[in-house]
Amino acid sequence: MPHGRHGHDEYEGNQFLGQELKLFSQAGFDLDRIHIKRNAPIASLYEDAILNEGAVISSSGALINFSGKKTGRSPKDKRIVYEDSSKDDVWWGPVNIKMDEHTFEINRERAIDYLNTRENVYVFDGFAGWDPKYRIKVRVIASRAYHALFMHNMLIRPTPEELENFGEPDFIIYNAGQFPANRFTTGMTSTTSVEVNFKRMEMVILGTEYAGEMKKGIFSVMHYLQPVKFGQLSLHSSANQAKGDNGDVTLFFGLSGTGKTTLSADPNRLLIGDDEHVWSDTGVFNIEGGCYAKTINLSAEKEPEIFNAIKFGSILENVVYNPADRVPDYDDVSITENTRCAYPIEYIPNAKIPCIADRQPSNIIMLTCDAFGVLPPVSRLTPEQAQYHFVAGYTSKTPGTEDGIVEPSPTFSTCYGQPFIILHPGRYAKMLAERMEKNKVDCWLINTGWTGGKFGTGKRCPLKYTRAIVDAIHNGSLAKAEFENFPVFNLSIPKAVEGVPSEILDPAKVWPSKDAFNAEIQKLGGMFQKAFSKYEDAITADVKNAGPIL
Repeated sequence: MPHGRHGHDEYEGNQFLGQELKLFSQAGFDLDRIHIKRNAPIASLYEDAILNEGAVISSSGALINFSGKKTGRSPKDKRIVYEDSSKDDVWWGPVNIKMDEHTFEINRERAIDYLNTRENVYVFDGFAGWDPKYRIKVRVIASRAYHALFMHNMLIRPTPEELENFGEPDFIIYNAGQFPANRFTTGMTSTTSVEVNFKRMEMVILGTEYAGEMKKGIFSVMHYLQPVKFGQLSLHSSANQAKGDNGDVTLFFGLSGTGKTTLSADPNRLLIGDDEHVWSDTGVFNIEGGCYAKTINLSAEKEPEIFNAIKFGSILENVVYNPADRVPDYDDVSITENTRCAYPIEYIPNAKIPCIADRQPSNIIMLTCDAFGVLPPVSRLTPEQAQYHFVAGYTSKTPGTEDGIVEPSPTFSTCYGQPFIILHPGRYAKMLAERMEKNKVDCWLINTGWTGGKFGTGKRCPLKYTRAIVDAIHNGSLAKAEFENFPVFNLSIPKAVEGVPSEILDPAKVWPSKDAFNAEIQKLGGMFQKAFSKYEDAITADVKNAGPIL
């Protein structure tokens, strides 16, 4: 097969200019031994993943990959290097655990040594952030074709010209996730280590092949750089925009399972992005070039846009398939419940490319799934309440069927994305409030959870009603509605919303027992107060008092 080989070698002429090869040898890469495949074509990454990594092609042309032992993030193994340039900005504690510079150097060396033993080393150069004023250049160096293709989908892909003039990256990821960390190295708690160094602007991954670690690593870096270096606000949110000439923009905040992806995928609006954004002085832009969607129970009827994005170039992660016809079984959770698909954002038909809106948001929607069934389906928040709920970051998990828990469990994840924030939550909240104030943005709290009783007695608020509420926000009718006060949480709730039965707008009215409702709302209010106390040291009194009053 000499002809085919020749074509291959031509491609592997390493496409690096002298300067960049020099950077690689300085970093400790043995260029005589390894093949560097930079920004390789999708088809070539497919071939390598199938040949060397046990990947298979699904019936619709997506590449099914397996991440091994770890099928989700390892937040307990994440470290931030404690060094002079960033130590006064980082919110140290359980989210951002310290690591000393020397240990980072040991792990970095270990990762590079491992990469040097591989025949193929994959490099992907791309951008994070669609606004050229605030974007950063990212280089991913990995031992798996799967990881290269994943970041090809998740970062913003450079044009051939941008790639040729890429120069030195602003941030580098060394992904040696197939190789473990040494547990005897100071500060290592397990064989997994994910660490970020803001002085070197580097990330090292050892002992986990879960691709989401790279995506969230970039997000953490943007959560540091955007506010500290650029003075812009990074957010864990989705965003969409009305069609037409520079239509209105909405930001959706919400934790997993609250409807952030589902509600922002609106056929009448353009999708800017589904997960990570920056609210800048000139508008809103997506950080990513792709989407990383959950595929559990996915169907063409429920989520056609996502279902149809699973084609050649997309990656299915830890998804079970039928060997006879290679059709994925999205209901099978035997590997993990966290099955995923990563695809370029242009695979979504109504995506707005480039993913940037040159205008300030008109509405912010905070989503929560309240399984206690006491929060109203929609309420309008004051700027202080918006800060309070942003810092609290509430949703709840419904009891699992197998473990005998019958009570819902509350989840408070500050800034609606606690695992990824780097600065004190109060700093993001203050920037949010300043931007809302300056641009006169309306803020809404929407409960996509239970109504008429808590989990077990009430029922989940039907999606069609939630969509009607979102439509009323977008057409401006909700802002003009008549509002009344909802006690304890002191929220303003509308008396009527088109397409929604009026009685469900006030939860107290649909609970069969008034006493049971009052007991439940007091209980949830107490949980809020307890959760919020962690952040009080840096939060002003007017925000603190915007929460529930018991």
